[in-house]
Amino acid sequence: MKKTSQQLIAFLLLLTISLSAFAQVEKNSLSLSISYYNSNNQTQYLVAHAKSKIDGKFQMIPNIPVSFYIGSKTPETLIGKGVTNEKGDALVFIPASAKDEWNKAAKVSFVVASPATKTFDEGEGTLDLTKAKLQIDTLADRKIVATLLELKDSIWTPVKAVDVRIAIKRMDADLNVAETPAYATDSLGVASADFKRDSLLGDSKGNLVLIAHVDDNDLYGNLSSEKTVPWGKSYTYISQFDKRTLFARRGKSPIWLELMAYSIVVAVWGILIYLFAQIRKLKQLGAA
Repeated sequence: MKKTSQQLIAFLLLLTISLSAFAQVEKNSLSLSISYYNSNNQTQYLVAHAKSKIDGKFQMIPNIPVSFYIGSKTPETLIGKGVTNEKGDALVFIPASAKDEWNKAAKVSFVVASPATKTFDEGEGTLDLTKAKLQIDTLADRKIVATLLELKDSIWTPVKAVDVRIAIKRMDADLNVAETPAYATDSLGVASADFKRDSLLGDSKGNLVLIAHVDDNDLYGNLSSEKTVPWGKSYTYISQFDKRTLFARRGKSPIWLELMAYSIVVAVWGILIYLFAQIRKLKQLGAA
């Protein structure tokens, strides 16, 4: 009898373990990568990208907690934390506390890591970066020059054969200064372009913002530099808030539009009232 009880307990234990293992959901692997951004050689930040292959397709994964490190993955080198948004991205600015680690060498590494979640395994991504800076300037005859330099043996050295995009900064998207979208740097690290956008609207003083980009470079990341120039047409915004225009606020639509709308309303209600009156007459005639 005792032996039978032990066998029953062992069977139940085995069954419980089997059901628990069966109930476990297989986790998806998580892929993490990092992009580096340097704006005007002043603002530096990192963006982590989280994605996973689901149903045979890579998808960006939101709500993934990530931690950023500089140099190596240790508590002392932690520079920030974040959670990926609906596009699978999480951003963190490089703080001043990372200055000592940043200044150690001409090259620096970044690490992004995520703990395991209910549906994804833990993930880790690295980025090896060569320090570089991008400068933009103008010459006579509206010529624009962008200079790319990298730090080599503590000396800023020109970088050759890197594509630089030179454009005009606009609200929706940057506008190329000419038909050619990108220009390769020469042996001096210089990429030059001619300004071909005449009569372009600027601010109230006619100022335009020129911008040079190095995009998604394997060594230097994403670099940008800006310069303001008075090469546009002056533009002063005049508010139409209290004027009758087609896209004005409520109560300020054009008179002709209001007359048209009210006429339609009156005509429709007039027809309905006439029909009700005729129906009432018919009922009265039937009752008589």
